[in-house]
Amino acid sequence: MTDQAMPADMLLDVRDLRTGFALREGYVRAVDGASFHVRRGETIGVVGESGCGKSITARTILRIAGTSDDSLAGKVIFRRSSGEVTDLLELPHSGREIRRIRGAEIAMIFQEPMTAFSPVHTIGNQIIEAIRLHQSISKEEARTAAVDMLRRVEMSSAEKRIDAYPHQLSGGMRQRAMIAMALVCRPQLLLADEPTTALDVTTQAQILGLIRQLKDDLGMSVMMITHDLGVVAETAQTVAVMYLGKVVEMADVKSLFRDPKHPYTRALLASIPKLGRRAGEPLHPVKGMVPSPFNRPIGCPFHTRCPSAMPGICEKSMPGKTTVAGGHTVSCFLFGEGDKAEEQSA
Repeated sequence: MTDQAMPADMLLDVRDLRTGFALREGYVRAVDGASFHVRRGETIGVVGESGCGKSITARTILRIAGTSDDSLAGKVIFRRSSGEVTDLLELPHSGREIRRIRGAEIAMIFQEPMTAFSPVHTIGNQIIEAIRLHQSISKEEARTAAVDMLRRVEMSSAEKRIDAYPHQLSGGMRQRAMIAMALVCRPQLLLADEPTTALDVTTQAQILGLIRQLKDDLGMSVMMITHDLGVVAETAQTVAVMYLGKVVEMADVKSLFRDPKHPYTRALLASIPKLGRRAGEPLHPVKGMVPSPFNRPIGCPFHTRCPSAMPGICEKSMPGKTTVAGGHTVSCFLFGEGDKAEEQSA
């Protein structure tokens, strides 16, 4: 692939990504045509309810989703530090080339560090292993680099904590250790999967501030996966809203919060509790439930819950992507049929 295939300021371009799992109950399409991009130095927030495909999208980018190669479709185009443009889906998931990229050029903070860390090795051993996997340095040099990174993530007594096991650390300290391991090789792109889940509010603010500061210091891009729109408003420049494996709306953060287009985005924003709400005033949850992945609706995936669904249209065809203003795109028949409207049958 040539450099002309994507703009010079673009780091990652995900095009019509599809992946799924063959289970005993049937085949599950976890990601069903997701498209978005990440620019250099940008933080993009990927939001949506649980089960909409956010985490699987990130794991598919790194080729660690556990899906077979024949279940993948689309393109995940990444501009490497050398300037070379590579489609990550064309690389074998266990091959040498993708292993060179994991950790060194694209790193991931997992949702629960207690399960991501090995419980029988110290955090130092695991960070040192990550360093030596990608750099030809001695164990002593790697240990020094690991301590330095633990200090950068503001872990107290880093020289002692490096020899601690995961269960000996608090949740906030484990998350800092996970960030240190992800960033110790200075990747170009960080995939942060719910990095503040199960942390108290004060620690959440510290972790988000830390990620933001390290992003600026290292000049990397961040893909922030979350269901918390408050986190997105605080950290992201661009937002991609996912529903049932599709990106249904994408815009800069100010445009999305000021003027959301897709009915699903509007429902998500309306469900946020607001300061100043009068006592007894009801909340406004998103109506209905996310459909079962084994029984996906025909047509627009949101039409079964959408207050604006149009009979005879939304339940028959999949809306294409429409550009409504600048880089603000939405997939909804309320804003035209988009680039394509795909007829579907049961």
